[in-house]
Amino acid sequence: MSLPPNDITDVDRTIAGYIAEMVEDESCLQLGIGRIPNAVALFLKEKRDLGIHTEMLVDSMVDLYEAGAVTCAKKNFMPNRWVATFALGSQKLYDFIDDNPMVEMLSAAFVNDPINIAKNDRMVSVNSTLEVDLTGQCNSESIGYRQYSGTGGQLDFVQGAVRSRGGKSFLTLYSTYTDKEGNLKSRIVPRLSDGATVTVPRTDVQYVVSEYGVASLRGKHVRQRVEELINIAHPDYRDYLRSEARRMNFIP
Repeated sequence: MSLPPNDITDVDRTIAGYIAEMVEDESCLQLGIGRIPNAVALFLKEKRDLGIHTEMLVDSMVDLYEAGAVTCAKKNFMPNRWVATFALGSQKLYDFIDDNPMVEMLSAAFVNDPINIAKNDRMVSVNSTLEVDLTGQCNSESIGYRQYSGTGGQLDFVQGAVRSRGGKSFLTLYSTYTDKEGNLKSRIVPRLSDGATVTVPRTDVQYVVSEYGVASLRGKHVRQRVEELINIAHPDYRDYLRSEARRMNFIP
């Protein structure tokens, strides 16, 4: 199955730009499903000697290879090889991996094992999430009680990246969405929606990124987390989030 190209928006580019600034040369990449992870690749073409260890291979990785940014030459775990479980993209992607000795497709049990992921120095994991509460819990797979997506390898790569030497894990989201009634709603919320799934526990979350910036959460207490997340929420909702945080005794 070939996928049509995603239309990357200005908001996607803004979020991707924040992430790209924090990606070092010789990093090893995992990019999840969605426009934002793919947009990140647009900003990485000037990087050097990037590697690939990912659940899913996507078109933007081929673009980075063609730009000379991805070489896998500096990978310290399984060097000179793209490591993945499956591919989803255009015919260009499938033609690239067909009979390509650089690409090694292995089982999810191996590729997604956080221990193996963490063996890659400077592992960078970029994934999308749907909703984040003020303590940092991330729901990436349900809308209330309705299953929207699957867990996939998101938690595996979050845990693997933060345990990697110099690794970084990014969970990305748009600050708002429009509901069925046409009302604008915040994706950063006081508490997760009823029935929402906790895909990534707050203790594993490192960076949350919206179009308003980067919240650094790992190792911080609740008061610090609240302030970090309010700072990247849509400005129209910051006063509401702060009042709710006070009501819940998260902040004074």
